[in-house]
Amino acid sequence: MFSISQDFAPPFKLISPFFILGSLFYLLASVYIFFFTSDNFFIQDTKVLAFVHLFLLGFVMMVIFGAMAQLVPVVLEVGHAAVELFYVIWPLLSIGTILMVVGFLASPSLLPYGGTVVLISMMIFVMEIFSTMRNVKKMNLVMNSVLISNTFLFFGVIVGLTMALGYAGIIEVDIMALLRSHVYLVIGGYIIITLMGLSVVLLPMFGLSHGFSMKPLTISITLMSISVVMVVISSFVEYLLIEYIAYSLAVLSLFLYFYLVYTIFKTRARKEIDIYAVSLMYAYISMLVALVFGVSYLISGFEPLIIASAWLMFFGFFGFAVTGHMYKIIPFLVWFERFSPLVGKEKVPMLADMLPKRSSQAQLVFCVAGVTVITFAILLQDDTLIKAGASFLVVGALALVRNVFYMINYK
Repeated sequence: MFSISQDFAPPFKLISPFFILGSLFYLLASVYIFFFTSDNFFIQDTKVLAFVHLFLLGFVMMVIFGAMAQLVPVVLEVGHAAVELFYVIWPLLSIGTILMVVGFLASPSLLPYGGTVVLISMMIFVMEIFSTMRNVKKMNLVMNSVLISNTFLFFGVIVGLTMALGYAGIIEVDIMALLRSHVYLVIGGYIIITLMGLSVVLLPMFGLSHGFSMKPLTISITLMSISVVMVVISSFVEYLLIEYIAYSLAVLSLFLYFYLVYTIFKTRARKEIDIYAVSLMYAYISMLVALVFGVSYLISGFEPLIIASAWLMFFGFFGFAVTGHMYKIIPFLVWFERFSPLVGKEKVPMLADMLPKRSSQAQLVFCVAGVTVITFAILLQDDTLIKAGASFLVVGALALVRNVFYMINYK
């Protein structure tokens, strides 16, 4: 387990907007699902493109950036090179996300502007992280994963901006060829590798796990990195073998990562099954089912399988991995800043006291129901079930927003 030091943690007022905005974008993405039907649930549809950017940029990336602002200096044990830049990142990322969503839905001419704003926000983030890492004398596996993932993010955003310019008609590019590279660079290269690296810090810390091997993580990150590079190559070289080898490596990488997570879970000293543990259980089950659906699609060619696989990776794996960690990270940060100076002087709350139990349980139940129902809706191509699942998700998302404000304002 990696050592954690709070000496270099930035102020919580810098971090909190990322979590607040992330939860609000999660709510917007949940409401958005009401506008889907089984006929337009495919990747080329502008509604889907708008939804994907709303969810990934507004929720997943927003929360990850906030968590990274806190965890990178803590794990590195060095201060941020320019911590004030994070006050700029969340407004730019929010504005860019909204511009891109509106651009996909109503006005393609806005896409270059939205893409540029998103590019600026992410470049600020990447450059700040790289500058901070320059002060580290000795790199470990987690920080290597941060370096790799942010490099992929850099290229992924550039490819995305190029696509936005092409979509708006400003330049001529093969959008479908670039799409695969963009998706893999951002999702596989940045989000998944970042989650791999951070989870090996957070899971042992919150579960008190020791004595597990880090070799599966090393292999997983290596395989995923090779997979991303091969997919990018296959986007420009029409050779299916490269593409299918890349997909196989990505699947193998995720299975190895799941094995590592299972090992950490089995070796944990803290056996309590709380909202955090249940959220992660559902997240990793969703990931496994998504992989099975993806492999089944390659064999059968049944298109709803690949759509259901993508859905489970997004709202199932990413969604619950992020929300589950929010229930640990936010109380921890609030407690450290607000109550740790009072230890030994007066009674202070436990971290569990800062979590709204009924509301968090409601969020979990409704979101699990929503993700599960919509998975069946996609497979059965049933519009009524899509609306039913969206209803569950909206209630769960409202509970999440309420929980975030409750934890942040805990007195």
